[in-house]
Amino acid sequence: MATSRAAGRALDFLESGKNLAGSACGLVGVGLTLTGVAGAYWPAVVAGLYAAGALVAPPERVAPPVPPEPEEELRFVRQDFARLREYVAEVDLPGEPAGILAGLLELYAGMLEPGWVAGVLATEPEAVHALTRAIRTDVPECVDTYHRTRWWTRLAPGGEAPERHLVRQLSLLHEEAERLTADLRETEVRRQQTHTTYLEGRRES
Repeated sequence: MATSRAAGRALDFLESGKNLAGSACGLVGVGLTLTGVAGAYWPAVVAGLYAAGALVAPPERVAPPVPPEPEEELRFVRQDFARLREYVAEVDLPGEPAGILAGLLELYAGMLEPGWVAGVLATEPEAVHALTRAIRTDVPECVDTYHRTRWWTRLAPGGEAPERHLVRQLSLLHEEAERLTADLRETEVRRQQTHTTYLEGRRES
């Protein structure tokens, strides 16, 4: 494995712009040697010209990372959502936050439904980002911090019940999910209206 990596790096260097520029300048040194200009110092002349060519050659351009397409990103989000469902299925939540969480997961599942539904979602990068953030970070953080706080509350009773914060957090995420679904619905409404306008214009033409 190490040998193949070393061979790959060596091949990359041989094909690099710096090596090609250095080799071109080195050939000039060889030409000077053949014409007798370099004299007895021809090895130093050839090496020097090669080094000079390699130094002045522009650095290799490293291609920036390409972000995944929305459709590809949704595939990863579905995998994360499946893991989230497995996680929350193992936790014990009081009745009210459990009900809010169940409704929230239903909204997420609806938006991630494979087919034309996810196709609409994929056209809205901001919605994909918001959904990804909620599934990967927000919901797990809500549940995890609730359980941690509840554990400490049992040791030192008093203060605000952790259930209140959990209900508020999940309610805010539910409202966000409802806004996302409303925005996606509005996208389809505009599409329908655009098609109506197109058909009306075609009739009048």
